[in-house]
Amino acid sequence: MTRKSAPARQNPHSQKRTIACYAFDGVMSLDITGPLQVFASANTELVRQGNQPAYDIVVFAEKAGPVQTSAGIRLHADMARADINPAGIDTILVPGGEGIDVVCRDAGILAWFEAAAGACGRLGSVCSGALLLAAAGLLDGRLATTHWSRCDEMRTSYPMIGLVENRLHTYDPTGLDGDGHIFTSAGVTAGIDLALALLEDDFGRALALAVARRLVMFLKRPGGQAQFSAYLTPAIGASAKLAELLEWLPANLQADLSLEAMAERAGMSPRTFSRVFTRDLGLSPARYVERMRVEAARGLLQGGDITINRVARLCGFGHPETMRRAFHRHLSISPQDYAERFGATLFAGASVPTG
Repeated sequence: MTRKSAPARQNPHSQKRTIACYAFDGVMSLDITGPLQVFASANTELVRQGNQPAYDIVVFAEKAGPVQTSAGIRLHADMARADINPAGIDTILVPGGEGIDVVCRDAGILAWFEAAAGACGRLGSVCSGALLLAAAGLLDGRLATTHWSRCDEMRTSYPMIGLVENRLHTYDPTGLDGDGHIFTSAGVTAGIDLALALLEDDFGRALALAVARRLVMFLKRPGGQAQFSAYLTPAIGASAKLAELLEWLPANLQADLSLEAMAERAGMSPRTFSRVFTRDLGLSPARYVERMRVEAARGLLQGGDITINRVARLCGFGHPETMRRAFHRHLSISPQDYAERFGATLFAGASVPTG
């Protein structure tokens, strides 16, 4: 796919910008209301400062009127998609939700968004809404992310996309580490992080920070989506020989979980075991075990009142430095920082330096 150049965008201080969010039956309500609240709160902050509101907010759907969300509540679409002129829209957002798969099979909708990408100022997605942009061919050759549960699907179905799993969003107006015209965000509340990034680019850090404080949010959340989601790889589809091992592993993270030891337990040669495991679970045995240990450590650290040394020992890392490196690989944050941010009680700290 040949990228089209992004249309020129208006000076953010020259006139109101329209933020339009697409709604469909089965949409995740928070994917719409979360990001749009950021822009609504920006208007409130601007008025408090004696300025004019900066954003017009529009929800559109296949037809104007009520849209059933996956939560069972209904949102009201202001306009029908056929009545939207993308050239007059600064930013179009595509949310996710249970109904996204039906939307992705509609050739007319995909064609509309493909055309809209060349006309609107910015086009982004929230959560699994990235699958619509992917199906329209708009993410080929670009970095993209989506809800962690749909990453494997995106990787398999759209190999031309540069999938990044441990990112909250791929918006980057400089184009150095993302894209300022077509971009994506990760699961659900990451759409709020994306909206804050858009707001900061539009009106600067001070206004974005004021909105983040009012919403009780980080302006820029540390780490990526991985630290807020469970690494629970489903065993569905795994071979019968692996089923017993997969059930045994979580309670035995301190055991010898080398390739040879696990292969022996599964009754296979190490070579066959590695091939079957990777085929059935999409991860190497070592990567799977490390993820399980990180997930177990997260749970202990969230409970508080435990040292990093003890967590490392209980979860099979052996040494705190080994656990620290694993946390950085998977969560982009150290165990101590994780515990201090997300622990339920005052963190006990480490009994020895952890580096």
